[in-house]
Amino acid sequence: MTVIGVLALQGDVREHRRIMESLGARTVAVRRPTELDQVDALIIPGGESTTIDKLLRAFELAEPVRERIKRGMPAYGSCAGMILLADCIEDGISGQQTLGGIDMTVRRNAFGRQVDSFEADLAFPALGGDRPAHAVFIRAPWVQDVGPEAHVLARVAGPGRNGGRNVEVADGRIVAVRQGALLATAFHPELTGDERVHRLFLDIVKERKG
Repeated sequence: MTVIGVLALQGDVREHRRIMESLGARTVAVRRPTELDQVDALIIPGGESTTIDKLLRAFELAEPVRERIKRGMPAYGSCAGMILLADCIEDGISGQQTLGGIDMTVRRNAFGRQVDSFEADLAFPALGGDRPAHAVFIRAPWVQDVGPEAHVLARVAGPGRNGGRNVEVADGRIVAVRQGALLATAFHPELTGDERVHRLFLDIVKERKG
């Protein structure tokens, strides 16, 4: 059985585990290197990227996760997880580190503060079919640019919507990227009831195992 780890230092750990288990995977909450050793892949939930970075180092997980990623372990990061999978951060705090792996520059808190959180429907062809992905952005980053190995999977088309008002800054921003076995979204699919992003990641994991 495929075993998916969910980094359990902060964020929507329970929601990610519930979705992956509904898709037939076994999940492990990862807080220690010994738990990381048990998994085929890792989900890095949203939260506060600077806090997760500090906790990764405090729990002596940062280097083991980096090494697993370098060796080809699939990983999916949502929101703060996207920041942690980026090779470069724009507007990060002094000393902030990432796990890296995706050749992209991510702008932290790019869409604004908590009150600027918004929702938008995204064209996301990699999920299959014509149904858009309904995306929830909470203090979300966006991808400033990508390198040649990273593939843009989704952009915001048109303004987002927040309590009936348009969020013009959203238009055209890159919010989903894949590079090899690494997947990242600026939004939180675990909050919408749409399992397709998680299913895409599970397919990536199974391909790599195969």
